[in-house]
Amino acid sequence: MASVSSSAADTLDPAKGAINTDYVRHYMIYSGLTQFDSNLSPQLGLAEAIESGDRKVWRIRLRKNVQFHDGSTLTSEDVVYSLLRHKDPATASKVKSVADQIQTVSAVGHYEVEVRLEQPNADLPAILATSHFLIVRNGARDFRSANGCGPYRCRVFNPGVRTIGVRNENYWKSGRPYLDEIELIGIPDEVSRVNALLSADVHLINAVNARSIRRIERSARHRVLETKSGLYTDLIMRQDRAPTSNPDFTAAMRSLVDRELIRKALFRGRATLANDHPIAPSNPYYLPGLPQRAYDPDHAKFLLKRAGLLNVRLPVYASPAAEGSVDMASILQESAASIGMHLAVNRVPSDGYWSNHWMRHPLTFGNINPRPTADLLFSLFFKSDAVWNESGWKNDQFDQLLFAARGEADEAKRKQMYGDMQVLVHQGGGVGIPVFISLLDAYDRRLQGFGAIPIGGLMGYSFAENVWWAG
Repeated sequence: MASVSSSAADTLDPAKGAINTDYVRHYMIYSGLTQFDSNLSPQLGLAEAIESGDRKVWRIRLRKNVQFHDGSTLTSEDVVYSLLRHKDPATASKVKSVADQIQTVSAVGHYEVEVRLEQPNADLPAILATSHFLIVRNGARDFRSANGCGPYRCRVFNPGVRTIGVRNENYWKSGRPYLDEIELIGIPDEVSRVNALLSADVHLINAVNARSIRRIERSARHRVLETKSGLYTDLIMRQDRAPTSNPDFTAAMRSLVDRELIRKALFRGRATLANDHPIAPSNPYYLPGLPQRAYDPDHAKFLLKRAGLLNVRLPVYASPAAEGSVDMASILQESAASIGMHLAVNRVPSDGYWSNHWMRHPLTFGNINPRPTADLLFSLFFKSDAVWNESGWKNDQFDQLLFAARGEADEAKRKQMYGDMQVLVHQGGGVGIPVFISLLDAYDRRLQGFGAIPIGGLMGYSFAENVWWAG
């Protein structure tokens, strides 16, 4: 399987997963307390039961006789350690801002755990299904190798080169996984990735460009799977640096984004218009009726003149690592030039983009994978102290609404709160989100059982335990 990215930053630590190759690797090796179905509803995994009367105190009963790859048995102590390590700053967990809502985690016997939250949150079962919260062995700190209780044991891990997983004969799901071995590699260039598929060098790829669909479908041996999703590539305007912190500049750049052109030309219609906030129309908390921001170069010119920034030369960093960002940057550059603004597009390689460029310049692009809940999206990318707060945007009202929505029992009020948060991000969140991109995977027809789980491509990153080979 060839993914869009692989680098020296590849990790076997679920807490540090940052790209889709990491997520696939982690779902291969580890298991979670819950897991997503095709409707993004959390189903039981290592948890045999997960219950709460007030959505603040949760009781989790574990399956018995589940083994880690080293032969040790899963117990409540492993779960306690796995959840609490996200709260420790030394772990450098990518979801620390989410885990901060966990007040305590304690073992109640050998196979039962109590999770107490700072305040009620009905989304805890969905949170626990995400890859970062997969369960590791109690005390695990050295992730140069891996010890999970997932469907595959890690035989080879060479960051930036490849990962090889071999079938776990003692997997807790009877009869699974079906394949003997899976090799993960990274091929950053999309054309090269498609060529590798069509020449049978690989059997499954992700992040297919819509322009490649016809070419792949002309092959009798291959298929393309489209999954509607909340994936987006966004223009990041740092709110803690000049000149992008100027509100007029941020508003002007959003008015220069030609969303319809991006939807049709870049994604061949395999995308849905977005409105500068991260909640897709398929999300139950999506706010209908928010006026769609229009492409308006004249208004952008007025705002830039008022800010004294019309003639400023500003670099924008784009990379194939952020899907569509290079073409988006070119379209934005042309729109800017039409009003006398000078944008210099710096195309940088995929390798190292996320560690060396993303969020490190006033103007960059991000590429945000779908998340199962509105709370997770907002907590990970817009909460003031979130590690992945791309634009450095800080808004006390937003943070207060985020906390309040988690514990709101009245569903109508909760929906209103999420709507208010969408308005705040739309107005000043420091990002421009033009479209929600359909996930496009391509695969060899002999690979059976492959389907859609809209948390991400590659069957929500969990294809490994679900597919089989019909050679």
